[in-house]
Amino acid sequence: MKKIYDLDLAQKYLNKWQDILRLRDWDIKLFEVKKSWRKTADVKIDEVDKRAILMLNNHNPHSYNLEALIIHELLHIKLWGMDQMIEDLIGKVFGQDQEDLKYQFAFDKFMEILETTTEDLAKSYLQLGGENKEISFGRVEKQVKKELQD
Repeated sequence: MKKIYDLDLAQKYLNKWQDILRLRDWDIKLFEVKKSWRKTADVKIDEVDKRAILMLNNHNPHSYNLEALIIHELLHIKLWGMDQMIEDLIGKVFGQDQEDLKYQFAFDKFMEILETTTEDLAKSYLQLGGENKEISFGRVEKQVKKELQD
């Protein structure tokens, strides 16, 4: 399997942006995903012990700007407390039934806002201090290719 991301470079970006985003008190480890996966990256968080594992899709990613991905996932750590508080609030207001349309609407809208805000912040940081300022159009380019195949 050909690797898409250089893990040494990923570690370099992790160290750099962990300092910039004031996350030095967190223990963060990179994990390479080597099989087909629906995500390009994700972060699993243990808020109590301030530990996180940043997962990078090195098989079929949808984005190729490694630095932007690292920044985006680190911002999820930074926003984790707020994220969890709002998810808990949605559950208390709309109940825990994930099939309930009101719950689905509130949760889906929150996740959409969380992701777009995180991505906007990541792009901003990338423009201010990134080595590779190129914005990835991975998902949208796949839509264009699919459209043109039909």
